[in-house]
Amino acid sequence: MTIPFNQAISAYNQAAKDVGAGATIKNDKVTSNDFADMLKNKVRTAIDDNKNAERLSVAAVAGKADLSQVVTAVAEAEFTVKAAVAIKDKVITSYKQILRMPV
Repeated sequence: MTIPFNQAISAYNQAAKDVGAGATIKNDKVTSNDFADMLKNKVRTAIDDNKNAERLSVAAVAGKADLSQVVTAVAEAEFTVKAAVAIKDKVITSYKQILRMPV
């Protein structure tokens, strides 16, 4: 499946806007944005890594980028995505364990 470059950039920009709007979890008395801010920053980093990898890939196709830079950027983007998936899996596992706790 091939996605046009412009469509990918639009999707990343929309994701960045959604993260920028940010939904915060509010308790009756305590509102903390530390965890939410950390997640937003990590998502922005992942988006930036992917944008950089795509930008360098397009530049390499045009013959304007070094292949080693492209490989490094793609590897960084892949690592970031794998880390995000691993964190998501841990959060879901933790949530399921909390649900199984007796009250």
